Amino acid sequence: MKKSIRRIGAIVLTAAVSAGALMMFAGCSTDHPEVTITYTFNGKDYAVDYTLSRLDAPQTVTHFLELADAGFYDGTCIHNYTANFLYGGGYRLVDEQEQPYDYSADNSLKTFTLKEIDYFDELGKLEEKGYTFTQSVWRTDGSASSPKKGAGLYTVYGEQSGKVDNEYGRDYSHTAGALVMYYSDKGDKVRNEVAVTRADDGTVQFENYLQNSATSLFYTYLSSSNSTLGEQYCVFGMAKDFAGQLTNGLLKAINDYIAERTDEEEDGSFSFTTTQENVKLNQNDPFEDIRKGGWTTSFETPLTAPIIVKSVKVTKY
Repeated sequence: MKKSIRRIGAIVLTAAVSAGALMMFAGCSTDHPEVTITYTFNGKDYAVDYTLSRLDAPQTVTHFLELADAGFYDGTCIHNYTANFLYGGGYRLVDEQEQPYDYSADNSLKTFTLKEIDYFDELGKLEEKGYTFTQSVWRTDGSASSPKKGAGLYTVYGEQSGKVDNEYGRDYSHTAGALVMYYSDKGDKVRNEVAVTRADDGTVQFENYLQNSATSLFYTYLSSSNSTLGEQYCVFGMAKDFAGQLTNGLLKAINDYIAERTDEEEDGSFSFTTTQENVKLNQNDPFEDIRKGGWTTSFETPLTAPIIVKSVKVTKY
């Protein structure tokens, strides 16, 4: 009897500690969470610290943190690189056997190509492992006058300037170091086939699937000039030390590599990126009309010396 009482007491204590830990965790969320994105380039790691803003974009920040905690971004690549942008979040580099790029291996005899992540399937599998994802874009039920939420689409209804009112103003603008979540073009084929939950007032409404329906794609803006893209996409964070960790860190390493390789070429020309033409977009979208919409684009992808997102770690909630 005493053993049973002690066992019950231990269970109750464990449950209390667990509940307390959850309450502590919940209470630890701040207006400005922090993450570290570690990029691997040319055999070296480059950690870049970012501060996020729940005041600017609460749903987008929650979405990004949930993806990071689930390890979704780990091993993805920068699929599009220009002087002003580091685009990532939706692709991996794979070889002829569909094996991902591995810096620890000899890749000199391999040919790598971009492979789009099946985002919706991936999140479904992560849910089966116990991860949860806050929904803010849903298939529609109900009527236009009374929209209701159907099945969740694992998609975030973002809060870019001009689309969702924000009573707090803007913490960050679209300038050097901005961390931005964006969407690929979906046209106008499924107008009003999704319902969204607004972050500012919590209301449910119909919305054109194009606007704000972002999945996992993000970029870091590298130009010192302010861009009007901040009105189209969602600026939800900012690099804490743009000069130290990007200008004099990762970007310097890239520029030094380009200069070195250019000097090695007899004609003095070297292209750091390889153009990926007619890349199909939205191939895994839950709406058939979007999958068959025929949207394509071109990427400038680093292939000879890839930029891999080694990890995205949340350092402050």
